[in-house]
Amino acid sequence: MSKAIRIHKTGGPEMMRWEEVAIGDPGPGQIRLRHQAVGLNFIDVYHRTGLYPLPALPSGLGLEGAGVVDAVGEGVSDFKIGDRVAYASPPPGSYAEMRLMPADRVVALPDAIDERTAAAMMLKGLTAQYLLRRTYKVQPGDAILVHAAAGGVGLIACQWANRLGAIVIGTVGSEAKAELAHAHGCHHTILYNKENFVERVREITDGKGVAVVYDSVGKDVFMDSLDCLRPLGMMVTFGNASGPVPSIEPLLLSNKGSLFLTRPTLMAYMAKREDLLASAADLFAVVGSGSVKIEINQTYPLSDVAQAHRDLEARKTTGSTVLLV
Repeated sequence: MSKAIRIHKTGGPEMMRWEEVAIGDPGPGQIRLRHQAVGLNFIDVYHRTGLYPLPALPSGLGLEGAGVVDAVGEGVSDFKIGDRVAYASPPPGSYAEMRLMPADRVVALPDAIDERTAAAMMLKGLTAQYLLRRTYKVQPGDAILVHAAAGGVGLIACQWANRLGAIVIGTVGSEAKAELAHAHGCHHTILYNKENFVERVREITDGKGVAVVYDSVGKDVFMDSLDCLRPLGMMVTFGNASGPVPSIEPLLLSNKGSLFLTRPTLMAYMAKREDLLASAADLFAVVGSGSVKIEINQTYPLSDVAQAHRDLEARKTTGSTVLLV
């Protein structure tokens, strides 16, 4: 037997229970791994509350983890017992001491990346990678707007975009978060609760607007974000921290400058194993070189994940949060 966090019905953080679960042996195409560290992400909150419905209840939670291979199933040739691995993928269930995973959703960790760093960066780092290199391929000189610039994805995206030669503008909720974002490559920070971020973006860009907005906040900033874009700019909404984005008429995009709008997901971009491996290699390269630093600013015991969820929802966290097994 092993222990894991499970929910029997959706709701608040108190719905999460630390329970004994049976793991079993890996089946064909699976590995069993023993977690060393687990990542905390806002999508975990969406699963817990039911905003993103889980396939069935009761269910585990969590999509990101790192550890050591404990057993391999039939047909698995990429991994062996003792390999250090990490993942950011369904099925939910990373909030656990041990678990089974499809082998094709897992990647081997290079020597330069430890398990805590991997658990802090796989989902957020792969998200930043596809946003910056595939959804809208950031070019030198592009002005970009990153909402929640001091968050887990934000700190990685700001550093990476800066390295790519972009002019990075970020919104934050406090002076402390502004300092943190600035220290991680954000050229211009905007306190969204004190400043009109549309006016500031227009001021910074001499009225031209930004090439792309990367938005994980959702409802509270979506409509104003459209007014930050240059003609033919791209609005990328990839999260709902403040609630789901309202419906809009397509004509609105035309009226605001023939804008592009996309709602991407990591799982779609990493559906093919070759894309997962290529994106992970890109991420490992920028982190391994020191060009992008992963900030683990909070750690909690896995059994105390309810408090971690409360702090995340209250916007008390910055950078990445790791749950220790």
